[in-house]
Amino acid sequence: MSEEDESMAEQSDNESGLDFILSLDDVPSKIPPHLELFKTRVLCNNDAPIHTDTIHYSGAYKVLGVDNSQQFDSFRKNFKVEVKRLTDSDMEFDMIGIDPALANAFRRILISEVPTMAIERVYIANNTSVVQDEVLSHRLGLIPIRVDPRLFEYPDNAGDDNNERNTIVFGLHVRCQVGQPRITVKSDKLKWLPNGSELPCEDVKPNTSSKPKTFTSFSCSQNSLPGFPSNSSDLTDSDIILAKLGPGQEIELEAHAVKGIGRTHAKWSPVATAWYRMLPEVVLLEDIVDEQAEELVNKCQPNVFDIEDIGKGKRRATVARPRNCTLCRECIRGGKEWEDRISIRRVKHHFIFCIESTGALPPEVLFTEAVKILEDKCERVITEFS
Repeated sequence: MSEEDESMAEQSDNESGLDFILSLDDVPSKIPPHLELFKTRVLCNNDAPIHTDTIHYSGAYKVLGVDNSQQFDSFRKNFKVEVKRLTDSDMEFDMIGIDPALANAFRRILISEVPTMAIERVYIANNTSVVQDEVLSHRLGLIPIRVDPRLFEYPDNAGDDNNERNTIVFGLHVRCQVGQPRITVKSDKLKWLPNGSELPCEDVKPNTSSKPKTFTSFSCSQNSLPGFPSNSSDLTDSDIILAKLGPGQEIELEAHAVKGIGRTHAKWSPVATAWYRMLPEVVLLEDIVDEQAEELVNKCQPNVFDIEDIGKGKRRATVARPRNCTLCRECIRGGKEWEDRISIRRVKHHFIFCIESTGALPPEVLFTEAVKILEDKCERVITEFS
């Protein structure tokens, strides 16, 4: 074969190789479906959930040509808060497009860092009931107080000065008369004293004309302060039992409430509980009909499934209420055939968040305050690094 023929054959081979390369599919610009599933879903198998971790490394999918780095613009576009239920005491909402670490940060802030007012000091003048002073003081401290803590200062900022800006004073004086039946002392007997303490903090000598010194130094009545409503110091619940008094027994005391956070003591925590869970996702991998559909509906206690009529006397199971799923996994128990029919998942970046307030503040205000606290934390971190 001549050199010219060899050159033409080599050129033909090169063109064939080039055509083959050009005929290949392009490098994928997004993650393949199975990897996308592992990245965004927790798969709840019969024995245990899998793929529970979240992938943050920017180069995790570099071989596929996909950038996995966190982008602020993408977060701002995808993040949403959708309120599903709101009452005076609790709130349920969805947080979409957020990382589990941030969801947990909101939970921890709600429990331990949103300030409230709670009884901290109790001055007992007389207690002849069967309840010890320490137990009575502890019960008083756990009574939620419906007052806006943003109107008050922390007591540490004023030193030992208990003034109208950092202290709320309640008085309690109850006596069971001799010959009368036993009485129950409830939290509604606590009366707000807007002018401050009325108990003398030192022994008062007889024939003293000067006003005795008390445990607070109010310069004015809290009723006259701007921003204070007339009922600014109501108790959340008026039927909390404090003690029971027999004939001749008496309780006389003052309780001083101050501003604090749950990290110091649980009595300052504004929530009875704050919790979240990933959004359930139930997928039927194949049609479940007739007797199997009835069996599926009967063994699902959270009532996730329904049965629909598809005509010709046949019925098919459908996923009607996936949010009700509690991950009991009863629907996939009973053999491998049920695992092949149903897939139970959790969406990693979609959280169902619930806030149950103690009544000190409305639940929507608690969430707003938690956002502000997290924002302050971020600003402090940025300041330290700059």
